[in-house]
Amino acid sequence: MPKRVLQGVVVSDANAKTVVVEVERRFIHPVMGKTVRRSKKYHAHDENKSFKTGDIVRIRECRPVSKLKRWEVIGRSGEAGGKA
Repeated sequence: MPKRVLQGVVVSDANAKTVVVEVERRFIHPVMGKTVRRSKKYHAHDENKSFKTGDIVRIRECRPVSKLKRWEVIGRSGEAGGKA
């Protein structure tokens, strides 16, 4: 089964080898018909501490690295594949 890839904005880089990425999804509400925005924060592994607050990054599912980290950063959004 392929690993999920999400895109979001780094909202915190204070922890060692960890960034917090906020991912926003939009959908149409089934009753109101309006577009609704929902966001969720993910802790992602950043081995080289190369991403800063405000960067738009892509994260991928991975094995559990710690209690909260089940995602890893695979690079900035818009870059050609591979790790940054």
